[in-house]
Amino acid sequence: QVQLVESGGDLVQPGGSLRLSCAASGSIGGLYSMNWYRRAPGKQRELVAGLTPGGKSTYADSVKGRFTISRDNGKNTVYLEMNNLKPEDTAVYYCNAARLGILYWGQGTQVTVSA
Repeated sequence: QVQLVESGGDLVQPGGSLRLSCAASGSIGGLYSMNWYRRAPGKQRELVAGLTPGGKSTYADSVKGRFTISRDNGKNTVYLEMNNLKPEDTAVYYCNAARLGILYWGQGTQVTVSA
């Protein structure tokens, strides 16, 4: 069983930066793929960034070059560094851990980009 807790969401101006954190209660080590999703008002949930156990990262086209996903296995924490934020990045951001078809989700953290 893995429990995930996101933090770091905030209100930020366009062009600003935030770093989201996802702390896992259990050891995620090198076993789980870790992903960040988001759900904007009135829209479907979308995959923003993913990181395989082997360290390969993938990003949605809309965030490439602006967002960076990373993990610290020693701290059981995954991060999402977000730069040059845009109003369309406004959403609730969710952390996800995936392994062998089993998914764990956090409760989400709100990111609002507005002047």
